[in-house]
Amino acid sequence: MGDYVQLREVRAWYEDVGEGEPLVLLHGGHTDARFFEHNIGALAEHFHVYTPERRGHGHTPDTSGPFSYDLMADETIAFLETVVGGRAHLFGHSDGAFVATLVAMRRPELAGDLVLVSGGFNKNGLIGADEEYDIDELVAFMGPAYAEVSPDGEEHFRVVAQKTVDMAADEPALEQAELQAISSRTLVMFGDDDLVTLEHAVAMYEGIPNAEFAIVPGTSHFLLQEKPVLCDAIVLDFLTREPVPTIAPIRRAAA
Repeated sequence: MGDYVQLREVRAWYEDVGEGEPLVLLHGGHTDARFFEHNIGALAEHFHVYTPERRGHGHTPDTSGPFSYDLMADETIAFLETVVGGRAHLFGHSDGAFVATLVAMRRPELAGDLVLVSGGFNKNGLIGADEEYDIDELVAFMGPAYAEVSPDGEEHFRVVAQKTVDMAADEPALEQAELQAISSRTLVMFGDDDLVTLEHAVAMYEGIPNAEFAIVPGTSHFLLQEKPVLCDAIVLDFLTREPVPTIAPIRRAAA
């Protein structure tokens, strides 16, 4: 059924299911916890899974003012402290992956293992980064699903969409060298036809000190829905097994 919790100025909605170590799923822009519907069952067999929805998304009402990744990271930190009660593994998709990245950089004691799916670290890595968003097309594509659960009503989706587009004009804006601050063991995963260039995906993998890399063949930005069984297997292998001693290490040879 879900529940609400007050996280500073945000009345945030979340659900939780399963038992074990906490695992927090962080959805992307214009979506909500339903994005993970094909993945939660498999994950909840091994973890206590939390699915918070951030301001203006899903069941969580919008707040006044613009969106920013700083605000999203603050909300997530507050959720970890208030609801989870401490450290958790973080699994983010798209914008949610970048939020998880910021949390791990700022509050490493709260971040267990990281699963970063289809989320880059700099907007310049996007394919067609300079192209303008078509708000009308975005509203037509994503608006109906938003209206199904939003307490703000269908018409408010245009406001949320514009806030997200405005944020995307300047963010994310990390440099590769800043990724060195991530101390968590990290899985970087993209579809082979994702929203960012493959060069950017590789740069992200190479920039995070303790990272593993997966490209899911034949998938797009919606890889978690397109090949859920394969994606779940990769993620669970990462989260439930210790790193194997590779036979012929090259990049990891120094470590």
